[in-house]
Amino acid sequence: MLRVLLAGGGTGGHINPALAIASIIKEHNPDAEFLFAGTPNGMEAKLIPQAGYNFAPIKVSGFQRKPTPKNLVRNAKAAAYLAASGYRSHKIISDFKPDIVIGTGGYVSYPILAKAVQMGIPTVIHEQNAFPGITNRLLAKKVDEVMLTVEEAAQHLDACAKYTVTGLPVRAGFSAGAINRSEAKKQLGLDESLCIFSFGGSLGAGAINNGALALIKWEKDGNLPINHIHGYGKMGKDTFLQRLAESGIDSEKDDRLIVKEYIHNMDVCLAAADLIICRSGASTISELQAMGRASVLIPSPNVTANHQYHNAMVLGRAGAAVVIEEKNLTDELLIEKVKELTDDPEKLNALSKRAADTYVKDTNDRIYAVIKRLIGKE
Repeated sequence: MLRVLLAGGGTGGHINPALAIASIIKEHNPDAEFLFAGTPNGMEAKLIPQAGYNFAPIKVSGFQRKPTPKNLVRNAKAAAYLAASGYRSHKIISDFKPDIVIGTGGYVSYPILAKAVQMGIPTVIHEQNAFPGITNRLLAKKVDEVMLTVEEAAQHLDACAKYTVTGLPVRAGFSAGAINRSEAKKQLGLDESLCIFSFGGSLGAGAINNGALALIKWEKDGNLPINHIHGYGKMGKDTFLQRLAESGIDSEKDDRLIVKEYIHNMDVCLAAADLIICRSGASTISELQAMGRASVLIPSPNVTANHQYHNAMVLGRAGAAVVIEEKNLTDELLIEKVKELTDDPEKLNALSKRAADTYVKDTNDRIYAVIKRLIGKE
């Protein structure tokens, strides 16, 4: 029986790939046993058991660079966790006896993977972003293999790292054939007119909310036949609808507007859209590629190593998206770019086609091939 230990956490961007990889392995090995290692206070402590997997807590936290009194306390705690993490990692591994250990990023994956390397257990990590996180950059020199979402990430790894470009698994429903655009628009109660979908994630993004507000006003002022879906997130909970109302727009009475705090049917909204305006997290980029959707990407500047910019530029350089850095974003510029695309269906379709062309369509097969090779089944 195959026994698999996965380590990763801190954000959904590390947790969801781990769950996806477990599902891929389970398809080929229905009786495989899994254990997930993560921090006891992170998102993973809730999401992993909810998904039906056993969870092994290990206390790990990152060091803060800014020398403030609060950060000095945090760093002392992080140092204590680090000192104890080797023993805890050894116990988790010794008790579970995995055939392979897989890391998907986040501070918690380092002690587990590093200890597995020491113990001679096959190890592999998956890097979601075009600019790898520090944990995966350190681990890449130690583990047996690195799975990359995009080739561009390889240039940031140590020269000795062995890697395979596998792509990033997308959630069920986020594929080109899952639902077509017309069906999706019909499900949402929209007509066949061009549809724009803007969102900034569950928390929301001020820059995207401001841009969406300007776009919706431009659409209404010009009486344009454009459907618009917008998710304003937690950040816009108390302000977005009020600002719309102050502009004379009632989203409840407008058949062309769907405005919500949180988008629960993301797959249907993405399928309905002709143009998407959003951030550029790794999962979002992969879903745009999988569904072949044109996009205006506004990378978050508030992420480690500006990795969303590097993600966005994978599509930008391929002519598969328009990229606007937040520091350059104005209402006028966003409207100008959207107008260029909505006025030129050929240009919009070209972006969509190029996005689809950049997608790694056999991601699941590539990931399992790496795992199978490392556990000696190939």
